[in-house]
Amino acid sequence: MSGIHDFIDNEVKTNDVVLFMKGTPQFPQCGFSGQVVQILDYIGVDYKGINVLADADLRQGIKDYSNWPTIPQLYVKGEFVGGCDIVREMFQAGELQSHLQGQGVSVKGAA
Repeated sequence: MSGIHDFIDNEVKTNDVVLFMKGTPQFPQCGFSGQVVQILDYIGVDYKGINVLADADLRQGIKDYSNWPTIPQLYVKGEFVGGCDIVREMFQAGELQSHLQGQGVSVKGAA
């Protein structure tokens, strides 16, 4: 299992914004993953989508890594932000955009 942990750790630490999701950004395979993709695309953030359906060890590994039971999971600059509900609430309150900017991640329409 440490191989999966190392893979996840590397992805989280080497990409500014990573979304562990069901499916791909171009073809989400669950509604919750799709909602997070729509939000990230709407605010114009560059991110890497990782399909957990491609690997059962990865699907379980990301839950163990974050100690969070559901997918999708969004990471910004190595930090776990949350799943669909948290991302949606942060977006609606304008907090997601300011969090990303505060971490040095550019968003569309930002100064």
